[in-house]
Amino acid sequence: MQLYNLEMLLLQAPSQSTNLGTDSRVLSQLLSQKLVPTKDHNPIKRGYRGLSYFVEDNWKRIWVIGLWLAVCAALFTWKFVQYKHRAVFDVMGYCVTTAKGAAETLKFNMALILLPVCRNTITWLRSKTKLGMAVPFDDNINFHKVRSVQENGKFFTFLVHSGLSCIIYLACILQVIALGIAIGVGLHAGAHLTCDFPRLLHATDDEYEPMEQFFGEDRPDDYWWFVKGTEGWTGVVMVVLMAVAYTLAQPWFRRNRLSLPKTLKKLTGFNAFWYSHHLFVIVYALFIIHGYYLYLSKKWYKKTVSFL
Repeated sequence: MQLYNLEMLLLQAPSQSTNLGTDSRVLSQLLSQKLVPTKDHNPIKRGYRGLSYFVEDNWKRIWVIGLWLAVCAALFTWKFVQYKHRAVFDVMGYCVTTAKGAAETLKFNMALILLPVCRNTITWLRSKTKLGMAVPFDDNINFHKVRSVQENGKFFTFLVHSGLSCIIYLACILQVIALGIAIGVGLHAGAHLTCDFPRLLHATDDEYEPMEQFFGEDRPDDYWWFVKGTEGWTGVVMVVLMAVAYTLAQPWFRRNRLSLPKTLKKLTGFNAFWYSHHLFVIVYALFIIHGYYLYLSKKWYKKTVSFL
């Protein structure tokens, strides 16, 4: 702190002390307004100091996000390598490994996304255990819902400030776990629709022979064969319901910020957000059914989704 900063604080504080009371937020605001930080012209030292402050303030978030990314990467890699050594790889190639790897992360994230909104569980873990010393339980909703950083346009400020801060505060921009689900759905469905199924439809008789045990002796002749099956329609319905719930959860719809006709405006607002989120009861039921009727795994103990 420079001397003129201290002098300014001492001169200004008495005149406003009667209004401060015990309100620490007012004092913090006074300090931030009256104190000018010492400028460091060395960009390396300035960046190091800013990074050290950031890590000190957010180390809990850093290791939790790091652990989450590591688990997702491990699950994806495990399933990717597993299917790379199966007969289907010769026909579908890296399309099937990508789809199955993404599906494994989906199983994890679809279970994990329920934890941040389990208030009683979070309260018990925070108050009855010592996990609160290392886990930021107060950020439970940040890991689930959209926060104000996206709304007030500060995303690019965070992005420019630090790539690490962009990752950590992604919880305040998008739904961290929901983002993982969205990426998983995109990779899983995209790999199937644009790569797996076309390869299977255009496979030669010799190439299709190892696939008969999974798809039958009569080779599928069009996309409709895949869509009308249990695996197909359950996947389509799940994506549609999740898209509806996610759209109505956005602040523009949830807070009626959009200028819509009266008929459409009745379909938005908090009630629409609240009830649309109950569609996830159907989504989870379909998720189990979808995982049970797998094309490439017929033995029940190999269908890991049935354990969620």
